[in-house]
Amino acid sequence: MTGSPPGCNHLKIDERTVANPVVPEGMDVGAVVFAIFLCVLFGANAVAIKISLTGLGVFTTAGIRFGIAALVIFLWARLTGRPVRLTSHQLRLMLILGLIFYVQLSLFYLGLARTTASHGTLIANILPFVVLVLAHFFIQEERISAHKVIGLILGFCGVLLLFGDAGQMDRKILLGDLFVLAAVIIWGGNAIYTKRIIGSFHPIQITLYPLTVAAPLFLLTALFVDKEMVSYVDGSILASMAYQTFVTASFGLIGWMMMIKRYGATTLHSFIFIMPISGVFCGVMMLGEPLTRNLIGSIILVTVGLIVVNRSSRGLGLKQYYHHIFPGKH
Repeated sequence: MTGSPPGCNHLKIDERTVANPVVPEGMDVGAVVFAIFLCVLFGANAVAIKISLTGLGVFTTAGIRFGIAALVIFLWARLTGRPVRLTSHQLRLMLILGLIFYVQLSLFYLGLARTTASHGTLIANILPFVVLVLAHFFIQEERISAHKVIGLILGFCGVLLLFGDAGQMDRKILLGDLFVLAAVIIWGGNAIYTKRIIGSFHPIQITLYPLTVAAPLFLLTALFVDKEMVSYVDGSILASMAYQTFVTASFGLIGWMMMIKRYGATTLHSFIFIMPISGVFCGVMMLGEPLTRNLIGSIILVTVGLIVVNRSSRGLGLKQYYHHIFPGKH
């Protein structure tokens, strides 16, 4: 997702700045529409997960989704000549990354099973803020600027509003929000670890192998933890699983990679504020979730925070780098 093919030169990203948050320089109308389309798809993914959880177990859903997605991405990599073979040292690193991925997605799915899709989407979209904070302390060249501090404050204030919202609804929702927040914090740590090991990997390997490691672990966990792996299946559940597996985890990921390869990570990230808006809109319209004052305030704060952080960024900092590898992965 860089100006040049991703690989060992992954840090040499197009350093163009974002002149306009709606139509970035260098993108034609078709590319802008496609970028918006992808962000809408990623944002609505939590709604699809919620629908699938009505008939499938938490870990069953994750295992099926990422198992099939891993197969699709592997076939696409082989057909397009992307490298998939690993050395023994690389394999050990991927096992660690896969275990981290398993833990973070387990918490995320457990959280979504308890909270609303709107809450889950908004909390998941503070990931760039979490990564910025962790990078400030653990990576020497990554420091938080004054502009980014403003974005961070806005984003985290948005989450605080959500917790107030959850407390007025149901304690189960508050617990779900905390699960999702824990998943996002681990996700941020995953980004730090990924940047430290990425030098010898192709981005497709970083994408493929965590799914390959985690999928069987999800299914194994489902045997012991899910009360029922499959309680019932109907058209909406099948459609939601197809959406998660093929639309976001396969087509969406590949499309995002191709877009950033052509236009650069910085340019594409002028669109990520669309994801939380899409998630909340779909949650309210498709699932009938309540549109409370706290929820409205939260989406405004998180969205504005994302815009402020991205407009103040230059080149490929860790936040942009992480989304370069893992766009909309939840």
